[in-house]
Amino acid sequence: MAKHLLRTAIFALVLCTGAVQAQRIAFVDTKYILSQMPEYAAAQQELDRNSKGWQKEIDDRWSQIQRLKDAFNAEAILLTEEMKKSRQEEIAKKEQEARDLQQKRFGVGGDLFKKRQELVQPIQDRIFDAVKEVAGTSYVAIFDIGGAGNNVLYASEKYDKSDSVLRKLGIRPGKDGDNPGNLRGNDDEDDNGGQATPDQTPDKTPPRGTGGDNEMKPKQ
Repeated sequence: MAKHLLRTAIFALVLCTGAVQAQRIAFVDTKYILSQMPEYAAAQQELDRNSKGWQKEIDDRWSQIQRLKDAFNAEAILLTEEMKKSRQEEIAKKEQEARDLQQKRFGVGGDLFKKRQELVQPIQDRIFDAVKEVAGTSYVAIFDIGGAGNNVLYASEKYDKSDSVLRKLGIRPGKDGDNPGNLRGNDDEDDNGGQATPDQTPDKTPPRGTGGDNEMKPKQ
């Protein structure tokens, strides 16, 4: 459904810009592209190996804790209150250590996250660079229909009207001066009629959100 809506939006945008041949919009499927790259398959295999090894490490910790609990329950009737307290504290300490290890391996910013960044980010950067090369000067924007959120991978800066909107709102864009202020009555469009000016960068990549392995992220 999301892809259908995106294609509909792209088609509508193409119709709107069809009068100018250079204003073209395209899309790529990064999930499909990644599936065709042997280095991505190798990276996924290494991630799976690490994940399974770390999960086994955690499972072994919890198995040890369960054995301590079983032994405690079997022997509790023979233990003094002081001995019971000592054993319970030992079990609680090991439970906390197991939870800490779980967080270290699989938590936000944990070992699996870092390993994924190490292995997958360079591959995504290669795709990102290839998209920019394909876009060249021929495309206004290129969408990704394979990642989460149907993100924009590339957008030409000369069609960015953010500053024009700010001026319509009576706000001086930051790049117009050091002291952004009120521009009452100044609601003219850009003097160049929307064309690129010499000080504009040829292309611009919008910020990207975080997501799964298949979502393209900006180069750091």
